[in-house]
Amino acid sequence: MRREQDDMLRRGIGMTSQRTRERLIQRLYEEGISNTRVLEAIRSTPRHLFVDEALAHRAYEDTALPIGNNQTISQPYMVARMSELLLEAGPLDKVMEIGTGSGYQTAILSQLVERVFSVERIKVLQDRAKERLVELNLRNVVFRWGDGWEGWPALAPYNGIIVTAVATDVPQALLDQLAPGGRLVIPVGSGEVQQLMLIIREEQGFSRRVLGAVRFVPLLNGPLA
Repeated sequence: MRREQDDMLRRGIGMTSQRTRERLIQRLYEEGISNTRVLEAIRSTPRHLFVDEALAHRAYEDTALPIGNNQTISQPYMVARMSELLLEAGPLDKVMEIGTGSGYQTAILSQLVERVFSVERIKVLQDRAKERLVELNLRNVVFRWGDGWEGWPALAPYNGIIVTAVATDVPQALLDQLAPGGRLVIPVGSGEVQQLMLIIREEQGFSRRVLGAVRFVPLLNGPLA
């Protein structure tokens, strides 16, 4: 009985049903998301489990939602876009995520790459995210409670790094932890002026592409219990 209830919760009903998810997938496709693996990961991941129950009916809207602690779960389009950018040059083995948050982006990444190393400064958020990923049997993720500005140097280098909060400038520590050919997707700026950037580690330095305006919560220093 418990397993049937858990399965029903994952599948969702009404505003969290599979039909509602399909409408979101169609919208993402129409907005330019073309990577079929990314779309399938979003289709199969129950986003309503990553938000408060009171907001579950809005889980498949293409919008960011609050998750507590002045943080948000990212807009599905942005999750898809950033994931697609990471995979643009082919499959990735080892990806670091800065900002576990609700664990939704983490869950998507875990279905797209071999290993995910996720860093979060707010312990209570990361603890909840761990529980959700275990419930979904996503077990290729390792978590660190710490400062996202520092990354996770002990396990570097990474083939890809994704940052889910806006930095005032690109953290040098993250550049240092990129493998040759590695890709860093990061929002940079402050206040109303934020730009999504793709940075690639080349043989001679780094190439940078500005991909348009975005809106993220700030990347802050220091762990918070």
